[in-house]
Amino acid sequence: MAGVASLLFHAPVMAADAQDVSAAQNAEKPRKYFWSGDWYLKVGAAGFYAPKFDGSKSYRLFGEPLFELGRQGEAERFSSRNDNISWALIDNDRFRVGPVGQLVFKRGDTIKGLNDTKFGAEAGVFVDVYPTDWMRVRSEVRHGIVAHNGVVADFAADAFYDVTPKIRISGGPRATVASKDYFRTYYGVNAEEAAASGLSEYKPSGGLQSVGVGGAITWATTEKIDTSLFAEYSRLQGPARDSSIVKERGSANQFLVGVSATYRLDFSID
Repeated sequence: MAGVASLLFHAPVMAADAQDVSAAQNAEKPRKYFWSGDWYLKVGAAGFYAPKFDGSKSYRLFGEPLFELGRQGEAERFSSRNDNISWALIDNDRFRVGPVGQLVFKRGDTIKGLNDTKFGAEAGVFVDVYPTDWMRVRSEVRHGIVAHNGVVADFAADAFYDVTPKIRISGGPRATVASKDYFRTYYGVNAEEAAASGLSEYKPSGGLQSVGVGGAITWATTEKIDTSLFAEYSRLQGPARDSSIVKERGSANQFLVGVSATYRLDFSID
């Protein structure tokens, strides 16, 4: 949008007035369909160093794709690397709500004797609230599909500040709660697993999984490319912290640090 603003600035006054009138007329025209109009899609990837699985004391490098979809011409919303893929069905100045989802991968390298977890997904609903122009509060509630039969809810509050027109800092607290079915999939140890692994048998209930804090520095490298440096710390709580997987072989302290980059594509749909 910076390129468009520059073009209008250098145009003759009468031409600019005509364009303003035309733009206003176009803005008032109803869309043919809810998906009609000018859109942008940000695609990219993140690489980060994190625990091998939740509760692990061993770390390794991970990679993940990043996507963000929005309308051109609207004020670009604050987004975080922690946001899962979502679509705002209701969107106004202070409130957004819609479906959300993510892929869930196997636990990977884990303790010998524990059953493998399954690849699957989680789907649910997200809500964004903007109490001020410099803060966003987000919650996601998701149900497992194939990977597990539980429910997970993430909560985050981020304050953000533009140090320069191209550099933004952001950060704030995070928390996650989950149902007993989720905890039994990723933190439970049944009698057979206990005998095979040497861990104590453990059957968790639902509750608070973790609390923590995270932050990021984002740089608008070019008009199309954004890059970011981010870090997170979380402390496992309740049923997660009390798991024999964590107490006997892992750690309740979980750290993550990484970098990301996205590229913006502009397109139109009739």
